[in-house]
Amino acid sequence: MSLSAFPALCNVTGQPAVSVPLHWTADGLPMGSMLVGRPADESTLISLSAQLEAARPWAHRHPAAWGSTTG
Repeated sequence: MSLSAFPALCNVTGQPAVSVPLHWTADGLPMGSMLVGRPADESTLISLSAQLEAARPWAHRHPAAWGSTTG
């Protein structure tokens, strides 16, 4: 429960937020970074998320259970 306190705050206040996987553990598990935007400014978060994904792509990464590599 202590790790889910911040998303709940954004849900209650209506602030836009995204979680982007910017780091992976040695086992290949994603570590999400939560970014919170200004009220009613989803477009900035979407733009930032797209820029982060372009700089550090993650779409090709899948869990080993999917039958692919995590690297």
